[in-house]
Amino acid sequence: MQNVLTRAQQSDFVKRGFSRRDLGRIAALLTTGAALPFYNEPALAQLSAIRGPIPADAVKIDANENPLGPCEEAAAAIHGMVKQGGRYMYEETFQFVDLMSEQESLKSSYVRAFAGSSAPLHQAVLAFTGPDRPLVTADPGYEAAGVAARFVGSKVISVPLTKDYKHDVKAMAAASADSGLIYICNPNNPTGTVTPKSEIAWLVENKPKNAIVMIDEAYIHISGEPMCSDFVASDKDVVILRTFSKIYGMAGIRAGVAMARPDLLTKLSGYSAGAMPITAMAAATASLKVKDLVPKRRKIIADTRNDTFAFLDKHNFHYVPSVSNKFMVDVKRPGREVIEAMRKEKVYIGRVWPSWPTYVRVTIGTPEEMKKFQTAFLKVMA
Repeated sequence: MQNVLTRAQQSDFVKRGFSRRDLGRIAALLTTGAALPFYNEPALAQLSAIRGPIPADAVKIDANENPLGPCEEAAAAIHGMVKQGGRYMYEETFQFVDLMSEQESLKSSYVRAFAGSSAPLHQAVLAFTGPDRPLVTADPGYEAAGVAARFVGSKVISVPLTKDYKHDVKAMAAASADSGLIYICNPNNPTGTVTPKSEIAWLVENKPKNAIVMIDEAYIHISGEPMCSDFVASDKDVVILRTFSKIYGMAGIRAGVAMARPDLLTKLSGYSAGAMPITAMAAATASLKVKDLVPKRRKIIADTRNDTFAFLDKHNFHYVPSVSNKFMVDVKRPGREVIEAMRKEKVYIGRVWPSWPTYVRVTIGTPEEMKKFQTAFLKVMA
């Protein structure tokens, strides 16, 4: 089975602390392709995933999805591409990469398209971590990288957020002198809070010598905070992830991108193959061309979020001050109890993180959906 790995990949795995026996197991897993357990997005991202049908009139605000869906231009691009579905049409991917590169002021060789951002996140774990090269991540934070790392046998170090809900970049830098990958989701999932770019810049300059800093900017457009693509342009040891699942409303369409030096992209992409879905590439390209799409949607989400926070303030509920499309609220009892009670009211909210057992995550839905959330939440919390 090890012949699925190149000699260079095998050598690199051994340097990161994997045994020859581990190589056989990893090669067997890679042979199964998309069947890898840690490639299973529902199992990772939606630990509170709904199984079976839900009522047609239910409110589903559990998965950080954007209820606005793809913009009209993206939808039209998808419809226009359907008849070409019998062809790979690599030119659609090239066009997307060229436009993304232009907008981020990067060379096209520094940008690679993916079907969402989960695949490059998992592949980075394969490429950069190991038993002797830990993954360093936040707690609470998005667990996909940690689940993938543990699955393949890499060490995981979880660093608590600061008291003001930022990544503790100094503690993350000091977590291990041999860190392989330091994962920053900014704004953070699940808290929706931001770590200032200046602090991330400090981490990039003061990290362990051989570590790669991965900055997951899935929610950055919603926050309006400065992006970090200039770190990539400066050839830093940085990989940036973006997805079209959030502000662009394309969670089910699957389009994303990784940005990094070509050598890092080559290493990261050595564990995947195949053409991109042409509908996703056409929709992503069309979305990038709509100049006012991001600010308009940012305002819609912020207005609804602020209205929800005003409700929580009025009734003295404690929540984390998010700038994203989700927030954490303290229900003062086991969060699972509240999740189940809300479902009985036909309102499906997100999950609980082990380190914060009394907090539940709530996605910002439409104004109408959030009014239903408010009514149900008052009833459940009474």
